[in-house]
Amino acid sequence: MARLDQVIPNIVDIFMQYADDGEGKKCQLNKEELQKMLEEQIQSPELKDKINADDIEEAMQLLDKNHDGEVNFREFCRCICVLAKCYYHKKRGRGGKRGKGKDDKDECDQED
Repeated sequence: MARLDQVIPNIVDIFMQYADDGEGKKCQLNKEELQKMLEEQIQSPELKDKINADDIEEAMQLLDKNHDGEVNFREFCRCICVLAKCYYHKKRGRGGKRGKGKDDKDECDQED
């Protein structure tokens, strides 16, 4: 199986696992669910240091673009993209530390 054929379903399955309310209706992550998911699913040191469990409130504010107090799948995908971008820059030797840019406060220091 191709690697993207594995990665994409895994991303969807992980989101659904942590966003599940037991009835299949919720499909959003609250702050506690997001924190649990990140702590359990991010093990790589290159990525784990991008997510600070003590600072989950800031992460929620950055991800929760519609300000409903939960992260929907679209907002979750944005989080995954930011982590992928940070990992990409780290592998290229271009940093990878989280920066405070004017447009994307949760992006890495380096631009594409």
